[in-house]
Amino acid sequence: MAEIYEKSLLLDDSSIQRALTRIAHEIVERNKGLDNLVLIGIQRRGVPMAQRIAAILGTIEGGKPPVGILDITFYRDDLSKLSAHPIVNGTDIPFNINDKKVVLIDDVLYTGRTVRAGIEAIFDMGRPAAIQLAIMVDRGHRQLPLRADYVGKNVPTSNTESIHVELAEIDGRDRVVLCDEVKV
Repeated sequence: MAEIYEKSLLLDDSSIQRALTRIAHEIVERNKGLDNLVLIGIQRRGVPMAQRIAAILGTIEGGKPPVGILDITFYRDDLSKLSAHPIVNGTDIPFNINDKKVVLIDDVLYTGRTVRAGIEAIFDMGRPAAIQLAIMVDRGHRQLPLRADYVGKNVPTSNTESIHVELAEIDGRDRVVLCDEVKV
């Protein structure tokens, strides 16, 4: 049996806000504005991150890009291992993604399998001009050849450690915590 305990606080609420603001500025710079740009948040914590980045982009550029919600449950390569009745939160992308620059947004980049599933789901909806990836924390240990375009914080971890992103919209507070698994 193993127990999870909090090892250290990596980002507090103001650090998260600064990281999202930096990511928003990098998105504008790389894309030379917001033309043909859409944001898609991966359920769950990628969604509020996408909404926050859109709001920041609105203050920077004077207009917000469309925001979509992506559930990758049925695109996971470990679906059969999850449970007999996986929780589906739903996809809501009320805009055409063809020829758009899509910024896919998630909280933690680890093996790359969630991102792979997200890309597969996006291609089932259309053919974007490009897909870029924004992540709050990149913790390493990639199993697929993927790299984030925008990163809030790089945190090298061991395989016994985990990263927990908490956002006010879901968890009631904003913080990122490094946790450790201890065998008991």
